Amino acid sequence: MLKERKVSDTNLVVSHLVMPSDTNPAGNVHGGVIMKHIDNTAGIVAYRHARANVVTASIDRLDFHHPAFVGELLTFKASLNYVGRSSMEIGVRVEAENLLSGDVRHVASAYLTFVSLDEKYKPKEVPPLALETDEECRRNKEAKARSQMRRLEKQKEKIPVKC
Repeated sequence: MLKERKVSDTNLVVSHLVMPSDTNPAGNVHGGVIMKHIDNTAGIVAYRHARANVVTASIDRLDFHHPAFVGELLTFKASLNYVGRSSMEIGVRVEAENLLSGDVRHVASAYLTFVSLDEKYKPKEVPPLALETDEECRRNKEAKARSQMRRLEKQKEKIPVKC
């Protein structure tokens, strides 16, 4: 039996200064740049929990709330929400900080599922998750509901469509 790991053992905060190469001609950050950083940050959280190779299985939601601009500091806050047998859901919140004014905006949020893999690239069991706070319990409950919805959607995809 694998030893439980705490959410706080894998939480991660990563920052990225937005450079002109990250933006379009109007100075807005490309969504793909934000997506890449979200995936990388969530992947590190999954890797820390599994202590094995992990791959992105899905991005359940990615919602953009506000734009980010050249010269701002993007901060990616990632936390493990749910653990299955070999899969993990990680939530990532992205904030943009105007370094001159100090104003901070919620730019985007995403839920990603990663799967742990063994040396033969087969799913590998991950440690159970130890929930310590009310917030962690709330996130876990919501993540379980999303996991159930993903399973139902996959089942629907397998049903042949008749016209």
